[in-house]
Amino acid sequence: MKKLFVAIAFALGLQASAHAGFAEGASAYNARNYATALKEIVPLARSGHADAQHLLGLMYYMGRGVSRDYKQAFSWHHKAAQQGKADAQYVVGAMYYTGNAVPQDQRHAVSWFRKAAEQGHGEAQHALGLMYRYHQAGMPQDMVLAYMLWNLAAASGNHNAVEKRAAISRQMTQEQIEEAQALSRTWKPGRPLPTASRTGTNS
Repeated sequence: MKKLFVAIAFALGLQASAHAGFAEGASAYNARNYATALKEIVPLARSGHADAQHLLGLMYYMGRGVSRDYKQAFSWHHKAAQQGKADAQYVVGAMYYTGNAVPQDQRHAVSWFRKAAEQGHGEAQHALGLMYRYHQAGMPQDMVLAYMLWNLAAASGNHNAVEKRAAISRQMTQEQIEEAQALSRTWKPGRPLPTASRTGTNS
């Protein structure tokens, strides 16, 4: 059995916010001026600004401008995740999955991955697809759902999902592929993802 590996891949795409200071902080971070970034971001994060909390969590995770501190990274990402920040939800899921700074908890990991995936987060969709494909984290093995999730992730530009989708398609029946494609077409971000398929559990 192939071992499931979930990597934390940060694709921030930081954008200007209406909240004063965040645009300056994000610009400073992208320019690697971490001292300025911290000056702008910390007060916003403390006031409950989800984007700032996510960015501060990233800085602690990567050790940029601060000493690397995974517990602080988790804390700030969790605050942002609770406010619905998909990037932060993905990171929280990955940290629970790997047991990084928190007790390993695959149920929590799946829950946070699903929250992010249902917002259209490609990395989270890719991770969930791996869990369905390889029967990981208590998820049933379902090739149709794995294909569907990788199809969605591929549409977001996830190259790993493109490769995984091509590989699994060679092991699926035409009926299974058609069901997966139909599920992909009808699903929209913001809607719950299916938890079972009609044909995916049949080899």
